[in-house]
Amino acid sequence: MSDPLLRIAEALERLAPAPQPAPDWAASAYLWDTDPDRLIPVPQVNRIPLNLLVGIDRARDTLHDNTRRFADGLPANNALLWGARGMGKSSLVKAIHGDLEATGLKLVELQREDIQTVGRLLSLLRPAPHRFVLYCDDLSFSHDDAAYKSLKAVLDGGIEGRPDNVIFYATSNRRHLMPRDMIENERGSAINPAEAVEEKVSLSDRFGLWLGFHACDQDSYLAMIRGYCAAHGLSVADEVLRAEAIEWQATRGARSGRVAWQFFTDLAGRHGIRL
Repeated sequence: MSDPLLRIAEALERLAPAPQPAPDWAASAYLWDTDPDRLIPVPQVNRIPLNLLVGIDRARDTLHDNTRRFADGLPANNALLWGARGMGKSSLVKAIHGDLEATGLKLVELQREDIQTVGRLLSLLRPAPHRFVLYCDDLSFSHDDAAYKSLKAVLDGGIEGRPDNVIFYATSNRRHLMPRDMIENERGSAINPAEAVEEKVSLSDRFGLWLGFHACDQDSYLAMIRGYCAAHGLSVADEVLRAEAIEWQATRGARSGRVAWQFFTDLAGRHGIRL
């Protein structure tokens, strides 16, 4: 090779990114990072025990059964957890993974902003000797956002499709992952309204499980707080606990699992309890 060609080859080697080492599968949970593409181990997942999730029994049992079958190598469905904010959608995914962690099941979190890289992530997971729950929190799409098309091909379609060792769980406040006004606009302005709407809502059809989460009533809200108190050894007179919890939710203008945990965090702090 002549000197000019050698210099060009050396310059290209310097510009090209170094190949990434194979992932270390020692951890049970990972974050997907795209700068550069890599899986970052998570030493300790931020979650609460499964038995402390109150008021979502049907969704809990259905998703747990689905995940258990997947962990055992049996057929299972992708799942969309949709509905009221703060009602335990993401907490349920993480809690079920924690409950089944001993099976070797691994959790990989994919950020909404990185949806278009999901194909590269699946190429990394496909040959791995493990089973993965690929999880995206607060998944939704706005007008002119074409990223949903990347996800559609991976979930159900394309030549390769979803790897057998990967299942996809997403949480969203929207059942169809699109704003209602966006769907209505498509219906009103398209030449063929039915086809336009089908294109937008067909992504949610790729999920075999739709699990709805709805705002909780007062009894469930109080039961959540009592469960937290029992789990952390915090003893408070029930009439006092009830009055303070109701006042807290009134100031927030909402009742949810998140509001219950925020109240309990304040209560534990006032009583010197470390969480």
